[in-house]
Amino acid sequence: MVSPVVSGQQKNDDGIRLHCKLLDAHATKIVRPTYPELARETRVEGRVSLTCIIGRDGSVQKIVKKGHPLLIQAATDAVAQWKFKPLVLNGQAVEMETTVNIDFQLPKSQKNADSTKPSA
Repeated sequence: MVSPVVSGQQKNDDGIRLHCKLLDAHATKIVRPTYPELARETRVEGRVSLTCIIGRDGSVQKIVKKGHPLLIQAATDAVAQWKFKPLVLNGQAVEMETTVNIDFQLPKSQKNADSTKPSA
């Protein structure tokens, strides 16, 4: 198993930032997670860290998860669909390991929404 040292990062305005060492160089299909509704309603933010084993065919074979329980499933479901260009050493495709960090962060307007609501 090989752990390459290429880095990449992606961010959209959906409050989710993706970090993966293989993102720029080897990712051929990236599925972005959606912010879970319950996590959004309860204002849960945080990082989900997924250690992934990428098979010789470029598919995600195994994922070890760490993060907030309300965020883990959305991150795992998305990353499980990712595809990578296989890493070739000495003419043969090899398994590789990478860590994908997904940061879930609510927009500032949503964070401050409760502070502007009148109390009952």
